[in-house]
Amino acid sequence: MKSFEFCTSLYNVKRKGLKPTKKASGHPRFETPAGKQAQVDWKEDIKLVSRYGEEFVVNVFNYKLGYSRYCYFEYRKAKTQQDVIECLINAFKATGGVPEEILFDNMKTVVDITNEGRKINNKIKAFANDFGFKIRLCKPRHSYTKGKVESSNKFIDWLLPYNGEFENEEDLIKIIDEINKKVNQSINQSTGIQPIILFQKEKEYLSPLPSNDIIESYMNFEQKATVHKDSTIYYKGSRYSVPPKYINKTVTLKTVENELHVYFNTDLISVHILSDKKINYHESHYRELMENLIKNREDIEQICTNNLNELDKLLHR
Repeated sequence: MKSFEFCTSLYNVKRKGLKPTKKASGHPRFETPAGKQAQVDWKEDIKLVSRYGEEFVVNVFNYKLGYSRYCYFEYRKAKTQQDVIECLINAFKATGGVPEEILFDNMKTVVDITNEGRKINNKIKAFANDFGFKIRLCKPRHSYTKGKVESSNKFIDWLLPYNGEFENEEDLIKIIDEINKKVNQSINQSTGIQPIILFQKEKEYLSPLPSNDIIESYMNFEQKATVHKDSTIYYKGSRYSVPPKYINKTVTLKTVENELHVYFNTDLISVHILSDKKINYHESHYRELMENLIKNREDIEQICTNNLNELDKLLHR
């Protein structure tokens, strides 16, 4: 009887064109012990506009420790291989060590596509060897293996409300830092615990960074910057002036001992002593900037001198 019922059921399925429902494949939770793994991706090409109408294309490097979900975010203008390396070094410094392995999305700066398939780039491989971690790649079309990184997409939800509200690049970097703190202090949905709390345990399992000689060999002491409307560029918490004709242009910054050298293409356009002062104007740059605003050229020297003195007093209160 049971055999007859089975055959009848099979006949009905075929006659009616019905197909058995495909069994869904589950995705088990992907957990790692403390210090085992970090995951990396980019929050890329986020367009934001300052309150003054200046457009910024934001790329944020996202590094997350797998056990604690502790994050490190870093603002970058580009997503080059050098950006990835420098961001990783900064992440290692910020978290106090290096995990056993790092899981990468299939970044073009990390993975070379060859006839034999995916291959880890030689420079990245050498970097991993020098810093003592193994490279793992996400499986194509299996985004669940990097879900811990992608779960922090709420970062974008927290960033977008600042569209049209921030002043400049410096302000934008501060906002990203504040969001970073907020993410680490918010209860994680998977663990039910704040990442900052679990991180206190996880950091004990991270390996130390290599020697300074090795670290510095991977750091590029040149970086790009955009000249803002006040004729300054932003570098490590301070602003430095350049001639106003370079406003909105991209310049190259180089540090030489205690000096900041600013280049446009191959031309050296400004030199400053590195300073803790928030704003550093050369008087000639400021005067040239003010000439577009002040019609009476006889007064411009005195006005510029007075303004710079007042600015200096204001910053040193």
